[in-house]
Amino acid sequence: MTVALHLDTHVVVWLYAGEHDRLPPGLRARMATEILRISPMVELELTYLHEIGRLTEPSARILGELDRSIGVRLDDTPFADVVATAGRMAWTRDPFDRMIAAQAVATASTLATRDETMREHLPDTAVWD
Repeated sequence: MTVALHLDTHVVVWLYAGEHDRLPPGLRARMATEILRISPMVELELTYLHEIGRLTEPSARILGELDRSIGVRLDDTPFADVVATAGRMAWTRDPFDRMIAAQAVATASTLATRDETMREHLPDTAVWD
């Protein structure tokens, strides 16, 4: 299990779009030095957002570019472990948020997210600084 900085979907989208100024300076500094990972659920959410027209680029292009440019990679924690962790997260009904948060918790990693609900319920895991 690799301890890393996990990125929420909106962080991935902003990075790909070159909107780095939307990220707090402290978070940008951490991203320059830490191992960067995403949940496979981020990839699925990007696919969904592309399908409904909210993103113009497919997930493979976005993630391929971020892998090449800053080393963002999929976390490979076993799905059963992530689901078991997600089963204890009754604070959200959003399956994307639940699985993305569970992936970070299951790996004892930090989750970079602007989402206030995630940060409220996961104060030791979710950050925006």
